[in-house]
Amino acid sequence: MAKNIGILVCLLLVILDVAAGILGIQAEVEQNKVQDLKVWIFECRDPSYEAFKLGLAATVLLVLAQVISNLLAGCICVQSKEELDKASSNKQLAFASFVFQWIIMAIAFSLLVAGTLSNGKARRSCGISHHRFLSIGGILCFIHGLFSVSYYISATATIQEDKKLNQQGGHA
Repeated sequence: MAKNIGILVCLLLVILDVAAGILGIQAEVEQNKVQDLKVWIFECRDPSYEAFKLGLAATVLLVLAQVISNLLAGCICVQSKEELDKASSNKQLAFASFVFQWIIMAIAFSLLVAGTLSNGKARRSCGISHHRFLSIGGILCFIHGLFSVSYYISATATIQEDKKLNQQGGHA
């Protein structure tokens, strides 16, 4: 049963991140449908309420995937480089995946929020072009899904390894 739950969690993470990615890219498409006037790197354009809704949904799904991944996988703590060097390959992979997952999440979240907020204004806005924020954020959601699944799998494997070592150590 535990293996089935692991597969379901991984599937859920992939679905959330893929949906977030698709919504982010679709928000960019909707944003590009509005009228704009561009001079060099400055542009004046009308906001797209549809792009705002899609960008907001993508942001929420990305955050939800991050929370689920970190809550269900637990915390794999490494306190020093020496401890990381001595750790099992599963623990090293979990730690690396955890770090990259958070980096990708921070960048994708920032891009999605910036793109979403640029479409949340009630009137025409002028400023530096925000093109591609939503689509790049959406693409990063796909990459976030890979690191989330990698973290979940390696973290749960590390926890199982630790339980086996503790059981063997207790009986010896």
